[in-house]
Amino acid sequence: MAKFTTRELTELFNSAQGAAHMPIDIDDIVTDSRIKTHFGLFIPIVGERFDGHEFLKDAIKNGAVASLWQTDREIPDFVPTDFPLLFVDDTLKGLQELAGYYRKKVNPIVIGITGSNGKTTTKDFFAEIFQKKYKTHKTRGNYNNHIGLPLTILQMEPDTEVLILEMGMNHFGEIMVLSEIAQPDVGVITNIGESHIEYLGSREGIAQAKSEILAGLKEEGVLILDGDEPLLRPLKEKCNTILVGFSDDNDWVVKDIHINDGKTDFEVQNHSYTIPVLGKHQAKNACYAIAAASLFDMKVSDIRSALETIEVTGMRFEKLNAKNGAVIINDAYNASPTSMKASIEVVKQMKNRRKILVLGDMFELGKKSEHYHRSVGDVIEPPITGVYTIGSESRWIGESIKDREADVSVYHFQNHDELAQQLKNELREDTLLFFKASRGMKLEQVIMKLM
Repeated sequence: MAKFTTRELTELFNSAQGAAHMPIDIDDIVTDSRIKTHFGLFIPIVGERFDGHEFLKDAIKNGAVASLWQTDREIPDFVPTDFPLLFVDDTLKGLQELAGYYRKKVNPIVIGITGSNGKTTTKDFFAEIFQKKYKTHKTRGNYNNHIGLPLTILQMEPDTEVLILEMGMNHFGEIMVLSEIAQPDVGVITNIGESHIEYLGSREGIAQAKSEILAGLKEEGVLILDGDEPLLRPLKEKCNTILVGFSDDNDWVVKDIHINDGKTDFEVQNHSYTIPVLGKHQAKNACYAIAAASLFDMKVSDIRSALETIEVTGMRFEKLNAKNGAVIINDAYNASPTSMKASIEVVKQMKNRRKILVLGDMFELGKKSEHYHRSVGDVIEPPITGVYTIGSESRWIGESIKDREADVSVYHFQNHDELAQQLKNELREDTLLFFKASRGMKLEQVIMKLM
């Protein structure tokens, strides 16, 4: 079953040429002309340094059978007269409009997830649970922005029953756009940290930006919140909410948390659960999904078995075996002060005798960068035995530790090779090396040198 026909799309985009009014099947949507496609619709996006319209010939060669086309762009001479072109004022807005149309056509249950930290892992929890009962489609990789989210919607199969969308942002207004495209039945705000504070000014600004998810939330929709975050509590007055957290005044209380042997056990609503990831913050992330599943009458036994077998997206507390019996925890996908401190607390509880942190710069903290890096150093103390930092700003983590005269060895490096060479001396039995930094620090390159 095709997702669209070109004839159908002429009703959405009512200016066209070529054989657009013929019922040509469209089964794939691509914005990258290099991707091989089958019955594909090419959408040429215009960026600051590129213009997708310049690559139409490659798109046709790789299987595109039709294309959106901005009205202000000249049509190349090589385009066959019968090749369907659907004209729009802006191809990005055309992509978003098409995604909204397809979401309405398929009409799945839509779950939108935003938050400063934990979006991807929470998305994985949701997907693992809901696919026990429904045909489920979720955001892949980092397809969570104004281009990636529409493409995620357009990638779902026509018989999808539950669509799980991760919503990322850097600036005000971005979550609003994504929410209006997605029209979620269930919205989730995992937490409010410090990510993007450089652009949003304060944690209050971040909370305001995340609350834009209400823009597209359906009238009868439900918003699931971090109930331990005072900045999110006012949203209770604006829509149906479920508060999840550790304090007893939440609707769903996560308690009796135990971390051991590569897993976290916890209890909520008088039921016990186990997840194969570490941290009380991960128990809360799982509880968002448990609470949502209860809205759709899912069985506790299905929820429990789904959580026990989940595989979370890579580089998120990923356990690796290194040389000489050492263990590496790769949590280097991204970092903020909140997530870094939460992860360090988990490392403290692990059983390894020697615990070494390898920490890099955290980006987008603006003028408060020194303050937030030092705040990470404030929580580092025994049983942490050593800290290696890399980058220009992470040195403040080490300086904070030295200022407190904590009994922790501190080393700082400027490049991957020097850091990796020194870390090789730490690879021994009963040693844990934990890696975390913002994505741009590419700490996985250091890990590869140690493996």
